[in-house]
Amino acid sequence: MEKRVLFFLLLFSLLLLLVSSSAQMQGFVSLNCGGNGNFTDELGLQWTSDGFLNYGETASISVSNETRKQYMTLRHFPADSKKYCYKLNVVSRTRYLVRATFLYGNFDNNNVYPKFDISLGATHWSTIVISDASTIEQAELIFLAISPTISVCLSNATTGQPFISTLELRQFNGSIYYTPYEESFYLSVSARINFGADSEAPVRYPDDPFDRIWESDSVKKANFLVDVATGTEKVSTNKSIDISSSERPPEKVMQTAVVGTNGSLTYRLNLDGFPGYGWAFTYFAEIEDLAPDESRKFRLVLPGQPDLSKAIVNIQENAQGKYRVYEPGYPNISLPFVLSFRFGKTSDSSMGPLLNAIEINKYLEKNDGSMDGAVIANVVTLYSLADWAQEGGDPCLPVPWSWVQCNSDRRPKIVSILLSSKNLTGNIPSDFTKLSGLVELWLDGNFLTGPIPDFTGCVDLKIIHLENNHLTGELPSSLMNLPNLRELYVQNNMLSGRVPSGLLSKDLALNYAGNINLHERGGSTRHLSIIIVGSSIGAAVLLIATILSCLILHKGKKKHEQHMRPEQFHHSLPIQSQRIASSLSNSPAEAAHCFTLAEIEDATKNFEKKIGSGGFGVVYYGKMKDGKEIAVKVLTSNSFQGNREFTNEVSLLSRIHHRNLVQFLGYCQEDGRSMLVYEFMHNGTLKEHLYGPLTREHAINWIKRLEIAEDAAKGIEYLHTGCVPAVIHRDLKTSNILLDKQMRAKVSDFGLSKLAVDGASHVSSIVRGTVGYLDPEYYISQQLTDKSDVYSFGVILLELMSGQEAISNESFGVNCRNIVQWAKLHIESGDIQRIIDPSLRNEYDIQSMWKIAEKALNCVQPHGHMRPSISEVLKEIQDAILIEREGMVVREGNSDDMSRNSANSSFNPGTDNYLSFDESIARPAAR
Repeated sequence: MEKRVLFFLLLFSLLLLLVSSSAQMQGFVSLNCGGNGNFTDELGLQWTSDGFLNYGETASISVSNETRKQYMTLRHFPADSKKYCYKLNVVSRTRYLVRATFLYGNFDNNNVYPKFDISLGATHWSTIVISDASTIEQAELIFLAISPTISVCLSNATTGQPFISTLELRQFNGSIYYTPYEESFYLSVSARINFGADSEAPVRYPDDPFDRIWESDSVKKANFLVDVATGTEKVSTNKSIDISSSERPPEKVMQTAVVGTNGSLTYRLNLDGFPGYGWAFTYFAEIEDLAPDESRKFRLVLPGQPDLSKAIVNIQENAQGKYRVYEPGYPNISLPFVLSFRFGKTSDSSMGPLLNAIEINKYLEKNDGSMDGAVIANVVTLYSLADWAQEGGDPCLPVPWSWVQCNSDRRPKIVSILLSSKNLTGNIPSDFTKLSGLVELWLDGNFLTGPIPDFTGCVDLKIIHLENNHLTGELPSSLMNLPNLRELYVQNNMLSGRVPSGLLSKDLALNYAGNINLHERGGSTRHLSIIIVGSSIGAAVLLIATILSCLILHKGKKKHEQHMRPEQFHHSLPIQSQRIASSLSNSPAEAAHCFTLAEIEDATKNFEKKIGSGGFGVVYYGKMKDGKEIAVKVLTSNSFQGNREFTNEVSLLSRIHHRNLVQFLGYCQEDGRSMLVYEFMHNGTLKEHLYGPLTREHAINWIKRLEIAEDAAKGIEYLHTGCVPAVIHRDLKTSNILLDKQMRAKVSDFGLSKLAVDGASHVSSIVRGTVGYLDPEYYISQQLTDKSDVYSFGVILLELMSGQEAISNESFGVNCRNIVQWAKLHIESGDIQRIIDPSLRNEYDIQSMWKIAEKALNCVQPHGHMRPSISEVLKEIQDAILIEREGMVVREGNSDDMSRNSANSSFNPGTDNYLSFDESIARPAAR
C-alpha cells in the first residue's frame, strides 16, 4: 500500500513538472533548419525540423567548436532575385521575440562568406554578413503581432547563398517590452549583458522563462565591451533576489554584478544597428551587505549629454530594500554607434557604483508593406499548391515575388502580373481587377475558362495578354474605358459575339484571331492576326518627321566630322540609350557645341588667367560675350593619353546631363589644339577647401561637408544608374569635385571614365586612377566595376571627416601612409575622435559622424561585393544630414530644454518627422 501511495505521489510530481514545463514552453517555436526529426536539447528546449518547406536545400556541417545538434545542419537557398520565407503562426496582439542564427561552416565548400538580407514581413530586419566559418551570427527582434501569422524571409544575396541554421519564436506575456511606439516600430536587440557573470556561458532558458540570451561580460567579443575601468571587480550572491516582475532579468543574472572599487565603472559598447533611437535600461540590485555607516550612491555620466547625468541612483532606496531590482532607463533615447558611459559615485557615497545588467534595443521602423498585399493573398490562396504561389511575405517588399512587379512608392502597388504558362485553371481571379495600379497583365498560355472580367478600376492598364486559354463569352465593352490600353491579345480562345467598335477605333495593338465566333460588325471574321489601329494621317506625319530629323542629324554629323580625326570619331559614338531620372533635366542629349579658336581666345583674353591644371592639360578662366563665365581645359600637345581622354570626355559629356555634374558647354579642336569648355565653378575644388590654400579663408563646417558629399553622390548615382550603359568615373577624388557660387558640389573630369557593358559584371581595363583613391581589387584584377567608384568615394568621405589627404608620409604615423589604414584602425577600435578634423571644433553631432564613418569603412572594403552601392551610400549621407540639422538647432539654442532635445528627441510613431522632446519619456525612470 505504501509503495502504491509512493508511486502515485511520484506520478503526480512528474505530471506537475510536465505541466510546468509545458506552461514555460507555451508559444515557443524552435526550428532546426535543415534537420531531420525532432529532439529536446540539454536546456529542455524542443526542436522541430523545418521539413515542411518545399524549397531550399539542406546541408550538414561540422565545426570543431560546436557540438549542439541544431547547428549541425542548415537550409540554404539559391542566390537569385527571389525571397525565401518561413511562415509562422502567432497570437495576434501578443509580443514575441524572434531569433535567427547563422553558422556557415563552409557548407558549400567555396569558402565564400555569404552576405544577404533577412526581413520580417515587409520590413528589412538586418543584413547578415558572415565573416568567419565557425562563428554563429545572430539577429533578434521584438515585435507586437498584429495578424495570425508572420513571415521571416531571406533574400538579396550579394555574395554566396542565403542560409539559416535556426529560427526561434518566443512568446512574451503581459506588458513586457511595451512601448508607446510598438504599432509602428519593432525593437531590434543590440545588447543584453550580464555583468559580473561567473562564466562565459550565457544565461537563458530555463533560468530566463522567455529564453532571452543574457551574454556574459566575460566573453571578449571584438568591438563589444572595451575600456573597462581599473578597479572593476565582480561580486555575487547566492541569496534570493526579489524580481517582482517577469519582465525583469532572471534571478541568476541579478545575482552577479560588477563594482567600481575606485569609484567609477566605465564601459564603451559598440551597438549593432546604431546610431539611432533606442530603448535602453539598466538593472541594479544591492547584493552586498552594507554596514550602517556605508552608502552607495552614483550617477550616470554620458559624454556630451549632461542633462542625462543628473539623476542619482541609490539602489536600496530606489528599490525599497536590498536584494530587490531597480531598473531605471530610457524608453526613447538617441544613441551613437559607440556608446561610452560611466557610473561615478557621488561625493557623499562611501561605496563605488554597482551594475548587474543592461539591455539596449534599437527602434526599427516597421514597413506596412504593399497596398495590394491582402488582395493578392486571395489570388495565392486559389493556387496554394502551385510552385509560384509558395513565395511568402509581402508581394513587393523588401523584394517582389518573382511573378509580380511593383512601383517604387513608399507603400508600393503591383504594376505587373506575370503568370504566363503557369497551368492556371478556372476563371480569371476577380481580385486582379482590384489592383488599382496594374499596368501589365500576362495570363497567356494557361487553361483559364469563363468570361473576361471588368477591368474598369485598373485605369493604368496598358497591356493585357489572355491569348491561348479557354475563355468564353464576349469581348467586354468595358475594355474601351481603359484610357491607357495599348495592347490587347485574346487570340486562340473561345470568345464570341462582336468586337466592340470602340476597340477597333482605339490606338491599339489588337489580336483576336482564333476565336471562330468573334466577329467585327457586319458579321465578318478578320483573318489578320494582328490589327494595329490608329490614325494613318498621324502615321504619315510621324514618318515624314522621322525622315526630316534623320536628314538634319546626318547633315550635322558631317559638319561635326570635319573637326574630328577618324579615330576620334570612332570613340565618340553615342551611348546606346539613356534613362532620365525625375530629378534630372528632361531635355534630350544634344551634340556638343563646337567653339572656334577665335571665340576661345577672345573669352580667355589669349589664355591670360590660369586657374588650375588637369590630368592632361591646363585650365584657364574665360568669359563669353554674353557674360557667361567658362573654364577652358587645354590639352597638352602631343599627348596620346590626352587625346584619348579628350575624345572620351567629349563623347560622354555631350550626352549626360545632371545638376551634380559639371556642365559641359562644348569643345574646340583647331590648329592642332584640343580644348574642352565647361561652366566656371567659382569656389574651386573640394581639395582646396579641405587642405589647400582655401582652408583658412573658407573652412567648411560638418553639415556643409555632408551636403557636398550628398551632391557628389547624386552625380555618381546618376552615372551608375541613370545612364545605359552605366558610366564608371574611374578617377573620383577631392580635386575632381568642384564647388559653385552656392558651394554646391559637382563631379568633374571624365577623361578616364568607362562605359559598363550591359549584362557583364565588370569591364576589363588597364588600371588608371589616382594613388590613394584606387580600388585595390581593380588594381590587382584589372576588372573595373561601379564598386571601384564606391571605394574612391569612401576615401573622399574619410577626407571630409578628417581634413587629411588620402596619402601622406607624415600624418598617419610610422606604419601608415594612406588614410584608409589610419582611419580604419581608429574607427574599429571605437576611437573616432582621433580622426575628426580639429577645425570642426566639436560643432557636429557625433551620431552623424559615426554614420559616415561606418559607411566609409563599408565603401573601402577590400572586395567590391562587400561594398554598398552608391545609392545606399547616398541614403546614409542624407540620414546623417537629417541628424546634423536637428543637432544644429540644438547647438544654436541657449536653454537647457534645447540641449536636452539633442540627446533625446521623441518621435511620433508612423511618421518620418521627429517631434519635440518629451521629458516624461526621456527622464530616467523605472519600468
